[in-house]
Amino acid sequence: MSQTDATSSSSLKIYLRLLTYVRPYVGLFAISIVGFVIFASSQPMLAGVLKYFVDGLNNPALAVFSGIPLLGDLALMQAVPALIVAIAAWQGLGSYLGNYFIAQVSLGLVHDLRLALFDSLLRLPNRYFDSNNSGHLISRITFNVTMVTGAATDAIKVVIREGLTIVFLFGYLLWMNWKLTLVMVAILPVIGVLVGSASKKFRKQAKRIQAAMGDVTHVASETIQGYRVVRSFGGEAYESARFRAASEDNTRKQLRMVKTGATYTPTLQLVTYSAMAVLLFLVLWLRGDSTAGELVAYITAAGLLPKPIRQLSEVSSTIQKGLAGAESIFSQLDEAPELDQGTLTRPRVEGRLSVKHLSFSYPGTERKVLDDISFDVEPGQMVALVGRSGSGKSTLANLIPRFYVHDEGDILIDGVAVQNFALRNLRQQIALVTQHVTLFNDTVANNIAYGDLAGAPRDAVERAAEAAYAREFIDRLPLGFDTEIGENGVSLSGGQRQRLAIARALLKDAPILILDEATSALDTESERHIQAALDHATRGRTTLVIAHRLSTIERADMILVMDQGHLVERGTHAELLAAGGHYARLHSMQFRDEAGD
Repeated sequence: MSQTDATSSSSLKIYLRLLTYVRPYVGLFAISIVGFVIFASSQPMLAGVLKYFVDGLNNPALAVFSGIPLLGDLALMQAVPALIVAIAAWQGLGSYLGNYFIAQVSLGLVHDLRLALFDSLLRLPNRYFDSNNSGHLISRITFNVTMVTGAATDAIKVVIREGLTIVFLFGYLLWMNWKLTLVMVAILPVIGVLVGSASKKFRKQAKRIQAAMGDVTHVASETIQGYRVVRSFGGEAYESARFRAASEDNTRKQLRMVKTGATYTPTLQLVTYSAMAVLLFLVLWLRGDSTAGELVAYITAAGLLPKPIRQLSEVSSTIQKGLAGAESIFSQLDEAPELDQGTLTRPRVEGRLSVKHLSFSYPGTERKVLDDISFDVEPGQMVALVGRSGSGKSTLANLIPRFYVHDEGDILIDGVAVQNFALRNLRQQIALVTQHVTLFNDTVANNIAYGDLAGAPRDAVERAAEAAYAREFIDRLPLGFDTEIGENGVSLSGGQRQRLAIARALLKDAPILILDEATSALDTESERHIQAALDHATRGRTTLVIAHRLSTIERADMILVMDQGHLVERGTHAELLAAGGHYARLHSMQFRDEAGD
């Protein structure tokens, strides 16, 4: 099979799969087709009215509507206006049914595809988000979906409406004068080729203009978002020059498109009028015994053909854009969801954590981020992980709730491998607070009582906030716990946002608590209060603390020191200082830095 055939086959498969999303709306789609049939049937009717009108003018005594129900007894001056109004109403009915119900199908398709894409994002594994730009993922939901509807509904709308219009007009022309119609068929492709080539050139230039406009938007967006850096480093002149270059490039491409239009429009008019001249010559030559009304009706119907032919020639670009969007959408929908073969569920585990000979490499890499890690934590114990950046601390924390699947070794909770737990149940046993806090554009209370915690009593939410030392700043907010905090808590400081995340974890009251640099954004006073709250919160539950500031983990039951994926030391704070190894050096460096501050 040639590459062209393979591409065509692939495009057909994508298109057929896309049409399966139209299936729930088949009734609405059928109504829209009926509307387009009504619309298309009205096109030759006006030409027919003109036939009777012209024949009546030439011979007022002629009973032009004799034999036509309801019109036979009407005079010409009464019947023609009545027919025109009736045709307009008939066409309007068809246009309404076609456009309104195809819009319902289109909007329903957008809704269904967006839901499918968003729901798939909730099921995809972490590695998918690591290897895909978030902007591209959002673009699929917002932009690609609308392109797809162009192929699934708008293109079909054009094909059906304009295709039926051509069928009705050709049928009328053949009925009027089949010999002349067959001759005219040879002229129409010339117009079609010219219009098609113009459309391709316009389409190519339109893409370039879109890219140039994207550059203009990109420069403006970067400058607006990074205005502090621009002003701090004196980048105004540089950014102005960048924006000017992008805008000038866009202007040049716009002018090129205008020039193309200015050239093609008169050329198309010349060919069209030449074709009409040939048609008029043929009409006069082959008129036979046709009346003047029949000739006017014929020319009118023939003049209506170029528009639907042009629109049909342009519909392929809409389909190709839609197929490109559909391909990216289906590539995401076909991604395997997060692996969950576990079946074990428990209301609440004791929290005994065992890590045995654990090794891990990120997908697509050979370097081991963790290499033969082993340790045990009893319920109620606090274990701290310390080490330089890149030593594997956060990776280890991410393996416990199975954000990634480890390669070798075991992670056991109460003696059961984590992969044997149902994924949702496993994560219900773990409360996680990370350095990079995620908050939602909602109230303070709803950010603390999020997800499974949404039904928590208000007093429990307030107690969790108090335990996280967040109550003092929440009470100062305009509406207290009912204050909306903006996108990702934009109205709060870094320390305040982190205290809300800690309050969320405390409200969850899970038997295992993981704190990944959870106190890094806190000032000294807040950290002191938080530390007291965490000392209370860690009682009776397994706590894994990843800390850069060693002062926060001095009271840990065990400190694990990691370096380049290896576990190089373990012991209490006092034991490790006495040993004079990695931990002692880290502690000494940090003590000097803090003393220098």
